[in-house]
Amino acid sequence: MSKATLRPSKESGHSPQPLDSQPSGSLRQPRAAGPRVLCVFGTRPEVIKLAPVLRALKTRADLDTFVVSSGQHTSLLYPFLDFFGIQLDEDLQVMQPDQTPNEVCARVMSGLDRIIHDAAIQREKPSLILVQGDTTTALAAALTGFHHRIPVGHVEAGLRSGNPLSPFPEEMNRRLVSQVATYHFAATAGNRASLLAEGVPEASIFVTGNPVVDSLQFILKNAQPSPRAAELLQLAAGKKLIVLTTHRRESFGRVMRQHLRTLRDFVRQHDDVAAVFAVHPNPNVRAAAEAELGGGASAGNDRIHLVEPLNYPDFVHLLQHAWLLVSDSGGIQEEAPTLRKPLLVLRSNTERPEAVECGVAILVGDEKDAQPGHLRELLNLALTDQAWAERVRAAINPFGNGDSGEKIASILHRELVGSVPHPVAAGMPPSSARAKGAL
Repeated sequence: MSKATLRPSKESGHSPQPLDSQPSGSLRQPRAAGPRVLCVFGTRPEVIKLAPVLRALKTRADLDTFVVSSGQHTSLLYPFLDFFGIQLDEDLQVMQPDQTPNEVCARVMSGLDRIIHDAAIQREKPSLILVQGDTTTALAAALTGFHHRIPVGHVEAGLRSGNPLSPFPEEMNRRLVSQVATYHFAATAGNRASLLAEGVPEASIFVTGNPVVDSLQFILKNAQPSPRAAELLQLAAGKKLIVLTTHRRESFGRVMRQHLRTLRDFVRQHDDVAAVFAVHPNPNVRAAAEAELGGGASAGNDRIHLVEPLNYPDFVHLLQHAWLLVSDSGGIQEEAPTLRKPLLVLRSNTERPEAVECGVAILVGDEKDAQPGHLRELLNLALTDQAWAERVRAAINPFGNGDSGEKIASILHRELVGSVPHPVAAGMPPSSARAKGAL
């Protein structure tokens, strides 16, 4: 097994301008006098998807943004702040060894309580708290908004897997955020339908696409692979490259190890195939990777490369050069249609059925659901089914065309800088009169 380590770093093979085309540093101008948007995130997917929204908010002179990181991710997060040019106003640094989601939630809420209290003393209480996705940080920030009667905006609202325990705890996190949010920014019409089915007022739902498409387009246009990424791509040159990620809690243990064992055997059996596994820092993932993909230079293992999590530009370039993606990640289910890459989803359900419906993704199912050979069958199918490859190349991206950040910022500007004299109470829909122009 090759361990070509690529550490998360600021390197990206270039010196790109941040998303706002200014020198590196803040996405913000000096404080605006208008309503304040308190933007809270804690993980790298949240940063990737909120960066285009922050960029667009910054162009509104009569809106102020205050940016807070919970620190739910640390080494995975900070290089992305540098790349996208995001300057933090507060870093809660909540992470401690072996803590539970409850402990993370409590620390985030406590930290936000202090920020809101200090802001109220200075008469700068936020007019809105903006969160993204389904992390513990997003849930904690949304609950904090509800407790303080501050409206909550939810980016990527309406994702539903149909199973409250899968993915865990993300599925329940996003359901709970929807209960207290005021503005629901749904990526797709299907997400909107899910919210309507749960009784969310129609006037509070806005179909905007997903801002991950904005970030992907920016990276493909502006970033080049770093020397380390170029070296890794060279290791797989001339091979069909599989890019693998897996980190879901419900896969820990036997299920994850069976997936890795199947992929290892597939690579060994096909001399023209190589695999790169970006190993998540979670100890359960690392233990599975070492157990199933370690063990020295046995046949085929020199074409399996374990690497540390990559900075996002390098990871995007790795995906762009892939023959096949294999992952349990929700984010990759959005990236695959944008990059037009076939994807095997290591799950039995998905909250992003659009990726399957457009022909890009196939659900593998769960190894514990009496389907131990299904992944092997689908890997072999990828080698022989040219029709699937054609469908992927012709697919229309269901997650938007790269203007989601601007759409979300425009809606927030209209809602917060309008003629209504008081903020909307948390959990209450915006007035139907203001929402008639919803995107």
